[in-house]
Amino acid sequence: MTDTPTLDELLRLRFDDAPQDVAGGADTSHWHSIANHQSCRLYEDRPVRPELVQQLCALALSSPTKSDLQQRDIIIVSDPDKRATINDLFPGSPWIAGAPVFLIFCGNNRRLRQIHERHGHPFENDHLDAFFNAAVDAGIALSAFTLAADAAGLGTCPISTIRDYLETINALLELPNWVFPVAGMTLGWPARTPRINLRLPLAATVHTDTYNEAAQWDAIKAYNARRAELRPYGSQRDPDRFGTRDPYTWSEDKARQYAEPQRTDFGDYIRAKGFSLS
Repeated sequence: MTDTPTLDELLRLRFDDAPQDVAGGADTSHWHSIANHQSCRLYEDRPVRPELVQQLCALALSSPTKSDLQQRDIIIVSDPDKRATINDLFPGSPWIAGAPVFLIFCGNNRRLRQIHERHGHPFENDHLDAFFNAAVDAGIALSAFTLAADAAGLGTCPISTIRDYLETINALLELPNWVFPVAGMTLGWPARTPRINLRLPLAATVHTDTYNEAAQWDAIKAYNARRAELRPYGSQRDPDRFGTRDPYTWSEDKARQYAEPQRTDFGDYIRAKGFSLS
């Protein structure tokens, strides 16, 4: 790969089976930014201007939203005490405290319910889809935020583990009913160039006309071998329980990760926020 990799080189590195030379002369500068996206876990000690953060929020909230319902909010955590509380939740990830900016992306089904009440119309969609639409809306905004930050030369990293501390986050941000955290986000100027993560081959994740997993396991095995060669894990998850493997592969790591229960209280939390998940 060259010092300044091309779009085709980036996609071939990430997927191995990505098609090459298909742009047909189109301006692919935005594609290059997407293909080159990398999570950032080390930041320079310099601030990000509040106006720039607001601009990134505006760009993020310009992204698609289900039926123009706009069921997502972004909370910028700027209060030092609140930020310290969040930082203390992650003692094993000191780079979170080192990020100049921390945001939390929330699903918001509350505003829509308030609009119904003010217009005197019944809210007749109090079921799982109400929660799902708001959560997806927040996820879309989070993705758009990362791309906008990339284009500005900033680094980001989503923090899904804020959902391990639902009651703390809920109280800290004073989240009312029908507003819930989806993920946090660190933001800052990268202190080093992160490595691109490899992704599963398109053969495992892209389908035509019907879902087809005939080639999936072979594609996963090939990915395991390629990732172990190019991006080996620095440590193995819970070796006391599962032992050690050589090579230690992506599929082994993911199988170990979800062999432990995580966020088993999330459904109860969402129901307590007023959602019906039927």
